[in-house]
Amino acid sequence: MTYDIIIVGGGPGGIASAVEAYIFKLKKVLLIEKGENHSETIRKYYKDSKRVDKIYKKQEITLKGNVDFFDGTKESTLDYFEEILDNETINTLYNTEVDRVVKEDGIFKVVTRKGDYFANNVIVSIGRMGRPNKPSYKIPTSIRKIINHNPYDCRGKEKILVVGGGDSGVEYACQLTTENEVTLALREPKFVDANAINEEMVIRYDQEERLRIRYNADIDYIEALEGRVKVYYKNGFQTVYDRIIYAIGGTTPIDFLQRSDIDVDDQKRPIYNENTYETSVKGLYLAGDIIYDKGGSIAMAINHAYDVMQHIIGKK
Repeated sequence: MTYDIIIVGGGPGGIASAVEAYIFKLKKVLLIEKGENHSETIRKYYKDSKRVDKIYKKQEITLKGNVDFFDGTKESTLDYFEEILDNETINTLYNTEVDRVVKEDGIFKVVTRKGDYFANNVIVSIGRMGRPNKPSYKIPTSIRKIINHNPYDCRGKEKILVVGGGDSGVEYACQLTTENEVTLALREPKFVDANAINEEMVIRYDQEERLRIRYNADIDYIEALEGRVKVYYKNGFQTVYDRIIYAIGGTTPIDFLQRSDIDVDDQKRPIYNENTYETSVKGLYLAGDIIYDKGGSIAMAINHAYDVMQHIIGKK
C-alpha cells in the first residue's frame, strides 16, 4: 500500500496531523510512533498533575485548524489526545522507530526495523526532548548514574543540583524539595525561559528557604568524589552534591534529518518553508518543536499540522 500520508511521531503535532488528514478526507493515513503509546514526551518528562497551558513561554497562539486545545494538566491532556485517537479511521503503529525517510521515483519510503512503508507525503513530528542536551564538559564515567536529565532516579534525602532555568528545571527543582536539599543553578542573572507562573513559584520557594537559587552560576567542570560529584563553577565557587539533574533543553535529531536528505543550516537546524513547513525535500514536512531552538508549544504544533495539510491538499 502507498499511503496518502505517513506521520512520524505520535506527539501533539503528529496526532493533530492525523486528525486534519481525516477531516480533509485523506483516508490512507498511518501514524508511526517509536514508543509504546502516544505523547511519550508528556508521559515521560512531565510530572504528575503538571500544568499544561495553551499559552507557553508567552507564545499566545490562536488555533486555526480543526483540533482544539485547552489549559489543563498532564492527565487531562493525555486523556484528550487519547479520545482523539480512539477514532478507528486513524491507523497507528507503535513500538516502531523510523530510521530514515527516502524519496525514490516520487514516492517516499519510510524505513523501519519492522519493514518499509510507502507514502506520497510524510510529516515528521518527532520533537526534541527525546535527546536532551548535554553539557560541553566531560562527565566522569564512574558517576554517570547520578548524572540525570529528569528527577525519576532520585532516592530522597539527597543534596541535588538542578541545572537550567527553563520550565523543566524549575519544576524539577520545586518537585524535589519535599525530600531533598535542592540548589537550582542558572547561567544568567535572571530567569529568561521559565513562564511567569513557574518563575513566581520558584522565587517563592527560594524566599521560603525551601531551595536555593544560584544566579550567574556557570559550571566550568565536574569531577567524581567518593561516589558523589564535585562541581567547579567559573566564578571560583565549588561544592559537592549527591546528584546533578541537567534540564538544559533538547537537541534536534540531526542524524535523522541528514539520513533523510533534509538540508540543514550551519547551526544544524532544518531548513523549511516558514508558511508550509515543507523541507528541502518536496512532500516531506516538519511539525512541532523539532524546528525550534528552544521548543514550541502544543498549540503551535497543532497549527503546524493544519498549515501542512492545507498545502498538501492545495497540491492536489
